[in-house]
Amino acid sequence: MLNNLFTTKNSWAVYKKLLKSASSYWKIFLIGVVGTLLAAAADTYLTWMIKPIIDKGLVAHNKLFLAWMPVLIVAGFIVRGGMLFVSNYFIVRVGRSVVMDFRQKIFAHMLHLPASFFDRESSGQLLTLFLYSSDQLSSATTEATQTILQEGSQLIGFIVLMFVVSWKMSLLFIITVPLVTLIINHASKRLRMLNSKVQKTIGDIAHSAEELIQGYRVIRIFGGENYERKKFNKTSQHNRQCEMKVVVTNSLSTSAVQIIAALPIAMILYVMNLPFFHISVGSFGAIFAAMARLLTPIRRLTKIHVELQKGLTAANSIFNLLDCPKEQDTGALHSHRIKGKIEYRHVKFKYPEGHKNVLRDINFIAEPGKTVALVGRSGSGKSTLVSLLPRFYDVIDGEILIDDVNSKEYTLKSLRQQFALVSQNVILFDDTIARNISYGLFNEATEEKIMQAVEAAYLNDFVKQLPLGLETMIGENGHLLSGGQRQRIAIARAILKDAPILILDEATSALDTESEYYIQAALENLMRKRTTVVIAHRLSTVEKADTIMVMDQGKIIESGNHQELIAKNGQYAKLYKMQFKVNSQEGKLTKQQESA
Repeated sequence: MLNNLFTTKNSWAVYKKLLKSASSYWKIFLIGVVGTLLAAAADTYLTWMIKPIIDKGLVAHNKLFLAWMPVLIVAGFIVRGGMLFVSNYFIVRVGRSVVMDFRQKIFAHMLHLPASFFDRESSGQLLTLFLYSSDQLSSATTEATQTILQEGSQLIGFIVLMFVVSWKMSLLFIITVPLVTLIINHASKRLRMLNSKVQKTIGDIAHSAEELIQGYRVIRIFGGENYERKKFNKTSQHNRQCEMKVVVTNSLSTSAVQIIAALPIAMILYVMNLPFFHISVGSFGAIFAAMARLLTPIRRLTKIHVELQKGLTAANSIFNLLDCPKEQDTGALHSHRIKGKIEYRHVKFKYPEGHKNVLRDINFIAEPGKTVALVGRSGSGKSTLVSLLPRFYDVIDGEILIDDVNSKEYTLKSLRQQFALVSQNVILFDDTIARNISYGLFNEATEEKIMQAVEAAYLNDFVKQLPLGLETMIGENGHLLSGGQRQRIAIARAILKDAPILILDEATSALDTESEYYIQAALENLMRKRTTVVIAHRLSTVEKADTIMVMDQGKIIESGNHQELIAKNGQYAKLYKMQFKVNSQEGKLTKQQESA
């Protein structure tokens, strides 16, 4: 899990790793630190001025000194205000830069993570890393550091001032430090645990919201509104409970620290009444003011550990992600364009979390330019078999050869350049039609080539009707288009890539009858020049395939062309007759409805 709990033992290691990541901005950060220290010095100076104003100005009636006081005080506030601006601007700039860097690192790393990672992790948790967790990093890197420096330097400045004026009275304050340390340490341990839970609940909320957005049609059609609302409310309540536990822990620890910090002030007032204790009015005023002002940095410092623990918890999750191993790219062979021969030799495969093989002793050869069709019941292993070709997964036994070379010997980039994909679940991007068709080929695809692909996919009439033509935005995953239009854009994308191996996964299933006829013809022309692997449930779409392989429970149980398999009267023949019967019944029903 990315958001696993972490302890005091490794929290310091996480913090050092986080600060190391921000070290490239040390010059900018140093400017902010200097501003912080000068602002704290100005604060201490303004507090110390109480002593001479009372003793030298008011008690001794030094009019010349009093005349200069307004100038010195205004100058002190100008320095303090200017330095606070410098501190805030430069330190916050570092914080936002760190957030930007980590978001870019997360995105870049996820582009190269294996398919098993995305199968394992919740999309809601991953979105939380991008949005919530990465944003929390600024709390741990710069905001917490700024508060520690700013309030810590004020704390030190006021304590030094108190000892300079009267070390005896200042000792009363020092005795409270062990108690404050004990409270903060105990609260920090609990906050680490609670913030890990908060982060997970935020991921759960994001996941529920994503399911609502993607599945709203299913939810409404099947009347799942109440169920989804109750499920989301339960998740939200759990998040609120975790958040409130953080608030309670923080409030109790902060209140306890402030009560303890207030005790020395009461003790000083008591000591002032003792006959053997003597101090000037100005000295008492300066110490009392310093102690009163100490409460603010103490309060902020006790609160900062909440933000610090949030940031460290988020950083721990992000570092766990960045430590996830990338896809194994051990190949060294680069090939501009292969011929397209595919061979599976005794291939076995099981998923990382699985207990049994989903592919068992797969053997077949697809010659260049030939079409191989995979048919069989759902769950028979067709999609898994195809996913091994571009090495989304690696075989556990046996080997896959591309042009008589083990696919692992190719670099991943070179290997995947040899494939084009059209699947049932079309993935389009929130961009123009042209950029979706030319995806991955932006620098190579001319408008003429794009239009050729558009015509081959029978999109020409549709594109001409649009005011902006190819530059029309299609919305998130092409939600502004019909299912057939989305699929034809995916087909045009595959046509434009002109790869030697074509993977068609239910490629025509979402098309109406007329569109399917024309696109099937276009695909047949395209398939003549390249090796094609077709996954289909509708057997009518693969009758012309050179080889049809029937799969069942991870094995190839029959192989041959359409006529050969029908003649065998085996599993393929049974599936074909069953679908032919279903199609005939559907055709009769359609005619009856039309006549009615």
